[in-house]
Amino acid sequence: MHLQYKLTPPDALYATVQLPASKSISNRALILNALSLSPYSIRNLSNCEDTQVIIDAFNSDSNVFDVKGAGTAMRFLTAFLAGMEGDWVIKGSKRMHERPIHPLVETLTALGANIEYLEKEGFPPLHIKGRKLKGGEVYLSGNISSQFISALLMIAPIMEKGLIMHIEKKIVSKPYIDLTIAMMAQCGVTVKWIGNDIVVRPQQYQSTELVVETDWSAASYWYEMVSMIPNSEVKLLGLIKNSLQGDSNVANLFSDLGVTTEFTEEGAVLRHTKRKAKKFFHDFVNEPDLAQTFAATCCFKGIPFLFSGIQSLKIKETDRVQALINELKKLGFVLKETEIGMLEWDGERCTPEKDPAIDTYDDHRMAMSLAPGALVFKTLNINNPEVVTKSYPHFWDDLKRAGFQIEER
Repeated sequence: MHLQYKLTPPDALYATVQLPASKSISNRALILNALSLSPYSIRNLSNCEDTQVIIDAFNSDSNVFDVKGAGTAMRFLTAFLAGMEGDWVIKGSKRMHERPIHPLVETLTALGANIEYLEKEGFPPLHIKGRKLKGGEVYLSGNISSQFISALLMIAPIMEKGLIMHIEKKIVSKPYIDLTIAMMAQCGVTVKWIGNDIVVRPQQYQSTELVVETDWSAASYWYEMVSMIPNSEVKLLGLIKNSLQGDSNVANLFSDLGVTTEFTEEGAVLRHTKRKAKKFFHDFVNEPDLAQTFAATCCFKGIPFLFSGIQSLKIKETDRVQALINELKKLGFVLKETEIGMLEWDGERCTPEKDPAIDTYDDHRMAMSLAPGALVFKTLNINNPEVVTKSYPHFWDDLKRAGFQIEER
């Protein structure tokens, strides 16, 4: 029997929320801590499922690692294990075995790795015979997942010749690569990015005490809620203005959709304003994880939109573009994928379903971005709500504390 939540929203929204730690920073910190042979514990480490699978892998006595649905863990651990002496197998969920990993595997093989596909060519699960990698020069397309580039970057200093990456085409999710480079610098490693070339010479990582920031991606759902309720005010504890996270741009983007952000010593205070764009245009190439939040917000507020730069959404936990089209149609909104990487809503409506139930597709962001729809529709059902454990385990508890009624069905 699948779990379903029925959400009933509060009339007003005044809340103080302790957001989870950043999954992106936590996952990088774990890999860098291991490469540094650091004696320090990581401070404010995320307790989400995606981070836990990396912790479990490092604590395991087995040579077989199951990363479940965690794409970041699959990519980071594949590169990490390729450079570590030993015989390893890495696998995941059914959906994970449908997500391509061949650009990373082919590049690692060119750098001296020994990796075999155990089932379908180009996809996990993988058999890795780990050894010291030679390194050298590789050519990569910038429109692949930034996680492939970050995975290679973190192991580059321990390669015999280091690594030179020649990046071709426009880079997707560049802030995530900047984040990786900034965290490597915290651990004493210098990376040079000149034009389209990223150069990492052989170096020693230095042990350092890493601290994980609060998660800006998780903040986006509270921005969505504040934008929809007049006079609302939410304090998000722990957010910092000058963040390493690309998704901190959510504060700027929501200023056009009716939310102001004031930074205090405690975090950020979000307040509703009457400001409302007539139409919302944005290229999400640097913040693809925010696209679902903005698609839902614009529909719920009646703001037509045109998004570009979302091609990476098709190979996430689900095909997020198609999932948005399916689920928002249940609520009466007709979205169109005009071409790969483009999503548009021109204001077209259809008859909404009676008592709709939102499917979540094993995707945490589908659940969290559409849940605020309860504020418009007065009640909303969410199927398989437990998917939020991937990045924001206490999301539903935080909603309850903010005044939402949540009934299990």
